[in-house]
Amino acid sequence: MRFLHPAVYIMASQRNGTLYIGVTADLIARISVHRQKRVPGFTHRYGVMILVYWEEHGSMLEAIAREKRLKKFYRAEKIALIEATNPTWRDLWFDIAGEPQP
Repeated sequence: MRFLHPAVYIMASQRNGTLYIGVTADLIARISVHRQKRVPGFTHRYGVMILVYWEEHGSMLEAIAREKRLKKFYRAEKIALIEATNPTWRDLWFDIAGEPQP
């Protein structure tokens, strides 16, 4: 299954760990880059590899606006957003990539 729609996503290092919010036009490709640690940066440095939340948007402009709003959320609000749809902080990568969960 491919997600070629603009999307905002949240990744975590572990449950209640370091969070990263990003935006992309190709969710699978972008999360794959994070997980393979191909680009040095925040997610690589802090071990942020678990996809815990994502949402699709109708346009990239909408997705970017939403990303900016989410980045202004307090940490507790980000955690509440994650736990509203993913209370166990399960790695959603396996769902979107069509891979079996280990």
